[in-house]
Amino acid sequence: MQYAILAVEADADYEARTDPALADSYWASWASYVAALGQSGVMTAAAGLQPPQTATTLRTRGGATSVQDGPFADAKEHLGGIFLIDVPDLDAAMEWAARCPAAVNGSVEVRPILPPMG
Repeated sequence: MQYAILAVEADADYEARTDPALADSYWASWASYVAALGQSGVMTAAAGLQPPQTATTLRTRGGATSVQDGPFADAKEHLGGIFLIDVPDLDAAMEWAARCPAAVNGSVEVRPILPPMG
C-alpha cells in the first residue's frame, strides 16, 4: 500500500539548515534517512521543501483569486518534505515515520495515498 510521509519541521529545524554549528548534523540525519529509504526499496518519490518564507499561497473565493507571499498559516511548524513509500501496511509506514528526523523536533504525518483516478 502506498503512503505519504509528511515531514513537518519546527522553526528550529529550518534554522539548523544554515547554522554553521548545526547544519552538518541536520543534513547528515536527513541523508541517512533518505539512504535507508532508498536502500530498502520502499521509497517511490521524495522532495524536500524550501523554508516557509519562500512559499506563495493562493486562494480563489467567489471567482476572485488572491495571492499571499509566505505560508498560509502563521505556525511554529511547517511542511519540510514529502516521502512516498510503498509498504505492506500502516504499521510498516509508521515504522518509517518514526525514523524520520522531523519526528524529533516537529512531527510526522502518515497518510494513505488515494488510488489513481479514472
